[in-house]
Amino acid sequence: MNFSLTDNPDGFNIQAFEPGEIRINERIFTRNLILTPEKLLEDWPAEDAGSLQDTHFEAILELAPDILLLGTGKRQVFPSAACYASLMRRRIGIEIMDTAAACRTYNILAAEDRRVAAALLLR
Repeated sequence: MNFSLTDNPDGFNIQAFEPGEIRINERIFTRNLILTPEKLLEDWPAEDAGSLQDTHFEAILELAPDILLLGTGKRQVFPSAACYASLMRRRIGIEIMDTAAACRTYNILAAEDRRVAAALLLR
């Protein structure tokens, strides 16, 4: 699992989202990603919500957010609880929603200086 890690002292802000594309700090991404206000992990290897496994959340555990927003694409899709049980054991809250809602919620929580992470499926 190769991630590209980028640190931004000014924080990462989602500027636009449409299915298959997200703009963060004037840069356009077309692959699934994980985002916190301080870090951007590109090319998250998850395919879709239905195929998520616990290994997809390992990088998020290292970031140690208080809450994870899981954006599942065009629609809200609940993966099996077993795949994110490691988050719950570490007392990391998880909110599952469509990706557009996850983007909006991320910006609100990041602006409040919350320890938030967003795992975003773009399709």
